[in-house]
Amino acid sequence: MHVLGREAGSDGGAGPDESSPAGADGETAGGRLPTIRLGSFLARDGSAGAGVGVDADTPHAGVVFGKRGTGKSYTLGVLAEGLAASRGVAPIVVDPMGVFGGLRAAGGRVVEPRIRPTAIPPEAWPDLLGLDPASGPGSLAWRVVADAFDAATDAGDDREEADPSPSLATLRDRVDDADAPAADRRAATNHLRLAESWGVFDATAPPVTRLAGGDPTVIDLAGVPEAAAAAVVRAVARGLYDARIDGDLDRLPWLLIDEAHAFFGGVADPALRTLLTRGRAPGVSLVCATQRPGAVPSVAVSQSDLIVAHRLTAERDLDRLAEAEATYLAGDLASRLPTDTGEALVVDDATETAHTVRVRERRTPHGGGSPRASRTAAVAGESPGDGSPECAADSGGPR
Repeated sequence: MHVLGREAGSDGGAGPDESSPAGADGETAGGRLPTIRLGSFLARDGSAGAGVGVDADTPHAGVVFGKRGTGKSYTLGVLAEGLAASRGVAPIVVDPMGVFGGLRAAGGRVVEPRIRPTAIPPEAWPDLLGLDPASGPGSLAWRVVADAFDAATDAGDDREEADPSPSLATLRDRVDDADAPAADRRAATNHLRLAESWGVFDATAPPVTRLAGGDPTVIDLAGVPEAAAAAVVRAVARGLYDARIDGDLDRLPWLLIDEAHAFFGGVADPALRTLLTRGRAPGVSLVCATQRPGAVPSVAVSQSDLIVAHRLTAERDLDRLAEAEATYLAGDLASRLPTDTGEALVVDDATETAHTVRVRERRTPHGGGSPRASRTAAVAGESPGDGSPECAADSGGPR
C-alpha cells in the first residue's frame, strides 16, 4: 500500500493493504505504523489499483475539497473511521450538519457542544457578541469579562481548583454593577443574554481533553447558531493545542472539521490558524473539509501537507486549488480533477506526488446523502391510485 504523508521506508515497508488485515488498533499483525486505509489508485481504464493509505503516526494538516455531492464529507468520515482503528490518536469531528452520527458504529459517541466561558479569551468576546470592541458596550463587555476571568482564576488558585469559570449569569451581574452609562450596560447585558440562549456555554463543562479519549467524538453543531458554533470550534481547537503543550493529553488529537469555510474569518479563525502553522510541533492534526475552497484562507492550502480534491467547477475554488501547485507537480491540477463521485485527486507533499484515487466504501452509515422526494415518508405511505389529491395531481407518470 502507498501511504500518503509518510516518506518511503519510514516504517520498514509500504504499510498495510487489503491483503494484510489490520487489527483493532489499526496496525497490521506485523506491527507496522498506524495507517488509515483511504482507498485505491484509479487505473487509466477505471479499475481499482493498489491500495492507498494515509499516515496516522505523525501529525498532519490537510484539506478535503469538493463541490456538493462529490463525496467530501464521505471522505472525512473514511478518515475518522481509520483513525478510530488506530492506536495513540484521538479523532474529534466537528459536525455542523448532523451527518456523522453513523460513527457510533465504530465505537464513537455524539456529544452536545458545551464549553466554559473562559475558553474564549476576553479580547474575543466583543466580536463573539456582535459588538464593536471600540464602542461603549463592546469595551464594557471586554473589560467585565477580563476582570471576571481574573477573579475566577485567583479564586481557583486559592481553592486549588483547576480552570474555574464564571457563568454568563455572573458576567451579566457584573455588567449591571459596572460603572458605565446605562445604555452601554443595557446593550452589553442583552448581548450576553443572547449568548446564554445559545446553550453552549456552561461554567461546569468538562475540559476539552475529555473529548480526546481515543474513540471518535462527534460534536453535533446541527442547528447551533453560527456565532455559537464558531465559539465551540475555537475552544476545542485551542484547547487541544494547549493540552498537548502542557502535557495534559497523552494521545495525538486529530480535529476533523466539515464545512470548514464557515469557521474561518471569525471567532474561530485564530485557533485554526494556530493549528495550521504550529500544530505539528505539539502533535495536533487538523483536516478541513469544504465545498467552498475559495472561502478558506490561502494558509489552509499552503500549510497542508495533504490535499484531497474531489470535483470542483467554480473558478474561485479552482484558483485556491492552484495554490497547491508545487514545483514538483507537472501540469495543471484543475485539469486532473476527476469527475465521478467518490474519486479524488490527492496531493501528497511528503512524497511530492499527485495521484487519482477512488475512496473506499464506509464501514459505518453515512448521513450526508441528499434527501429524495421519492423516498419521503409521505410517498411511502401512499398507494398508487388511492384517489388522494397528490396521486391525482401526479397521475401522468412514475414518482
